[in-house]
This record gives sequence, C-alpha cells and structure tokens, in this order.
Amino acid sequence: MLALSRCLFLLNIAVSTLDIASNSQVNNLAGVNNNNNNNKRKLTARIYRELHRLNKPPVKTIQSLDGDLIDCVLSTSQPAFDHPLLKNHTIERPPAILKNFKSGTLLTQKQIWHESGECPIGTIPVRRTLAKDILQAGSIHNYRKKKGGLSAVPKPSSATILQSSHEHAIAYMQGNAYNGAQVTMNVWSPSVEVASEFSLSQIWVLAGSFTSDLNSIEAGWQVSPDLYGDNNPRFFTYWTADGYQTTGCYNLLCSGFVQTSNAVAIGAAISPVSSYGGSQYDMRVLIWKDPLTGHWWMLLGESTIVGYWPAFIFTHLAGSASLLEWGGEVVNSKPHGNHTTTVMGSGQFAEAGYGEASYMRNIEFVDSTNVLRSVVAGLQTFAEHPNCYDIQSGSNSAWGNFFYYGGPGKNPNCP
Repeated sequence: MLALSRCLFLLNIAVSTLDIASNSQVNNLAGVNNNNNNNKRKLTARIYRELHRLNKPPVKTIQSLDGDLIDCVLSTSQPAFDHPLLKNHTIERPPAILKNFKSGTLLTQKQIWHESGECPIGTIPVRRTLAKDILQAGSIHNYRKKKGGLSAVPKPSSATILQSSHEHAIAYMQGNAYNGAQVTMNVWSPSVEVASEFSLSQIWVLAGSFTSDLNSIEAGWQVSPDLYGDNNPRFFTYWTADGYQTTGCYNLLCSGFVQTSNAVAIGAAISPVSSYGGSQYDMRVLIWKDPLTGHWWMLLGESTIVGYWPAFIFTHLAGSASLLEWGGEVVNSKPHGNHTTTVMGSGQFAEAGYGEASYMRNIEFVDSTNVLRSVVAGLQTFAEHPNCYDIQSGSNSAWGNFFYYGGPGKNPNCP
C-alpha cells in the first residue's frame, strides 16, 4: 500500500514534463530541436528521478495561496536522511538557549502557506519541487546551487572580488573562535531585472579559506525567480563544505540540514513586507553551535527553532567559525557592460535611513564560551560598488550595532 501511495504521489507531481513546462523550456534544457523526442524522453526521465529523490510522500498537502504546494512529511523521512552520514541518525533535541539571549517585540511575518493550514506534530513542511522549478533554472545539476562564483566575501580585495558576478554590501568580523551569530533584519520585496539574478539579505557563518575548502552556513530572505518561479521574498538557507562546488544547496534541495520544526517551510514565501514610510517587518535569525554535539542550530523569530546542520557534514565548521558576515547580496549578470537594475534591499541607499532603507540591527556573535555578545570592536563594512549599493553602520542603546544598506543598482553614478 505504501509503495502504491508513493507511485500515485509521484505521478501527480510529474505526470509529464511537457504538461508542466513549455516546449521551449524542455528543448533549451535538452539542447534539441522540436523534432528530437528521444532527448526529450531522456530529460523527462532524469527530471522524474530528481523529483523522486526530492519529494517524499506526504502525510498531508497544503495548497498555499501563492501557488506553492507544502507537503507535510514525516520527520524521519525528510531529505536530510538521504545523506550517507545520516542513515542511522537520531534527530537531536534542541540545546538550551544561549546566555544573554533576549526576546523582543518584532513586527514579524508569517509564511503565506500558514493561512491555508498547518502540519501536524511529527512532520515537517517541505515546499514541493516541480519539473518547472528545474526547467526554469536551466540545469538539472545546478538549479539548487548558488550561481556566479563566491557568495561570501573574502577579506575585501578588489583583485579577488571583482572577478565575481556577486555584489555585496556587508558588515563582517574576523577572529579565531566564533560559535555563531545573530541579526534582526527588515524584509522587502526587491525587483530583480532578469530571472538569472537574485537579491537577498542574509547572515554568513564561515570557516576555511576562500578556495575549495570554504565552509559556509547561511540564512535570510531572498527573491530569486530562477529558483522559485516568482518575485516573492522567501525565507531561505544555504550550506557548503567545499566553496560552493559540489556540496550543499539551498533549503532542503539536498541532504544535510535536519529540520525539527513543523511550523517553518524553508523556501516558502513570507508576508507582509516593509513599506516606504510605513511599517517595518523584521526577521530575526540566530545560528549557534551546540557545544555538546557540535551541531549548528538555527532559530527564526523569537522562539522557533527550525533545525540544525550536523557537525559531521563539514570540515572546518566541525570546529568553530573564523569569519561572520551580515548584509545584502545581488547577482549582476552584466558585470562587463551596463549594470543590472536589480535592487538590493529596499532599493534605497543607506543614507535614506529608517522607513526607507534596509537595515540590520542587534548584530551579535556567539563567543567561544557560547555566550551571545554585542560586537564591541572589530565590526567592519564593505561594498564593492558603493555607487550601486552601499552601507553605513552605527550603534545605539535600542539597536546595539546596526547598519543601513542597499541601493538601486544601475543609476547615473552606476552605469
């Protein structure tokens, strides 16, 4: 009965690639003309196998108002357990919350699917992957990975940075033993010029060199038409253990992250968003290391512990982090010509200030004794192209360390 249910489920999500996507999408990805049906059949089979791997049989399915399908999957059947090192893994209990952790009053978002239902205890919500999601990204192998070079920023060096199509406005701190980081950021809905670009705001927890052995844990919000098929801001995560090459992925699109929450669908859209001169809606993200197990846990909002990255999927982050980054990132697909009009954050420069510019506030780090601390000294800022996207930092008693950041991309000073 279970096998039959699995087959019926997969038939519902991938009856035919041609039913879900346009002929042009299939032809482009297959590299064929309209008459080469053999390559189309092979492509359809490959996509079916990928969907079979990603989409686990749900206990319940929720149709979100934005068009997403959210599958409530048994926690013990989630994608994480496809990882060879997690075959016999027992889901851990969350560790005690950190010393100095303070709750606050936030105007926070809900994920849009929450309006249509909830997943039962013992399951996790997983955004269903469809054939069109793979096709619109243009590559079966790379659709779940970041494109265009390094996402994180090495110690600022124009010789290194300008080779990448990724552009940033970030704050960062370097040291020898960080056990995590926290930030509260407001959420916007930035416009993205072309589907192959994205605009995001996130936190990075990093270790290793910026070559093939970089380890990174990342979380925040993102607009990515290639990945999601729309322009909605979405909560996302990312990890890599080899500098964005073969390991890691967005969200739950590969095995690795172990989710424990039945309330958060990673990759699902969030609402409402901040408005110019109006309400500012915040997202709080905390990533910290459990000193007993070495796993890296993530908290969203005031109290929702989403899950953890097991220590043994990393090399350098099996220990501590040596670099923390906070800020915005875009992909500029026109680095050698006219600059993209894809905006970062709200699309306003940092000087616009509260109610107009994007901000990150209450920037804190977790020290080697697992205490959450404010950054007293050592927080630096960097932007590759300040005429396109910039950053201004400050501190006060209400927000602690903070910065405003963002920009419109192409403008008279950023041709």
